[in-house]
Amino acid sequence: MVQLIVSIILYFVIFFGIAFILNMLLRRTWLMACIYPIIVIMIVDGISTAEYFINPGNAFSTAYSRLIHVTPVDITILTAGFVGTIVSGIVIKILRKSGYQMF
Repeated sequence: MVQLIVSIILYFVIFFGIAFILNMLLRRTWLMACIYPIIVIMIVDGISTAEYFINPGNAFSTAYSRLIHVTPVDITILTAGFVGTIVSGIVIKILRKSGYQMF
């Protein structure tokens, strides 16, 4: 149970930070929220990204079968990361509206 709570906080903070930095540098507020599903697939599928180009049929079927078997605990942890990206976008919007121009 402790590992679940720590994992939720860790994913939230990590993806909040990554999204915040991307928002500052690229000035695209919701970019990380759009990229996040691709990152989730890369975390869950367990196969090389090059495999999608070398053997796409097998790679997509493997990724699909592994996405279907994701446990509720994993879904909770990955959802915390997505919430971190959303909160980062909201914080950036508020900061920009308040007059802070990041880069």
